[in-house]
Amino acid sequence: MFSISTFTDGFGPLLWAARYTLLVSGLGIALGLVLGAVICIMGMSKSRPARVFAALWVSYLRGVPMLVQLLVVFFLLPVIGIDVPAIVAAVGTTAVVASAYISEIWRGAINALPKGQAEAAVAIGMAPGDVWRRVILPQAVALSLPALINELILLVKASSLVSVVGIMEITRASQAQAGTTFRPLEAYLAAACIYLAINLCLAAIGRYLEHRMAI
Repeated sequence: MFSISTFTDGFGPLLWAARYTLLVSGLGIALGLVLGAVICIMGMSKSRPARVFAALWVSYLRGVPMLVQLLVVFFLLPVIGIDVPAIVAAVGTTAVVASAYISEIWRGAINALPKGQAEAAVAIGMAPGDVWRRVILPQAVALSLPALINELILLVKASSLVSVVGIMEITRASQAQAGTTFRPLEAYLAAACIYLAINLCLAAIGRYLEHRMAI
C-alpha cells in the first residue's frame, strides 16, 4: 500500500540532492552555449577543415548516447594521467554533448534571418563586427530561445545519467532512499515530482523570456 509519510519524508533529501542536478545542468548549458557558438562559427566558416571538424563533432556527439560518452570520459581521463573529480567529468561531458545540439540551434537561427538585413547594415556603413553584434545576434538569440530552453530541460532530465559515476543527484538519491526504506514507488515518485517542478519552472522562465525578447 502506498505510504504518504514515506513519500513526503523523501522530499527533504531529494531536494538537497537537486543542487547537483541543477549544477550539472546549469554549468553544462552555460559552457555548452560558448562551445556551441564556436562550433557554429566553424561550421559556417569558409574554411573546409573547420567545416569538416564541426560536422564530425556534431555527428559523433549526436550519434553516441550521452551515457556512453560519460563513461568513456570518466574512465579515459585517469588512463591518460588526468585525475579529475566525478562532478568535473559530468559537467564537461554534459557541456560537450550540449554544444553539438546548441551549435545546430544557433546555425538554424542565423540561417533563418533574411540575408538582406546584413546586406543593408553593410550598405549603410556598419562594420562586420557591429553587424553581428547589433543586427544578427540579437535576432538569432530571440529566434533560438525556445529551442535553447527545450535543450536545458532535456539536460535536466539527462543529468540523471551522472548517477552512474557516483554523483548524488536526484536519481541516485532516490535510489538510495528506495534501498533504505524498501519503498521504491514512493522514492521514485517523489523524484519525478521534483524533476517536474524544476522543468515547469524552466518552461515558465522560457515563456517569459520569449515574451520579453519577441521580435
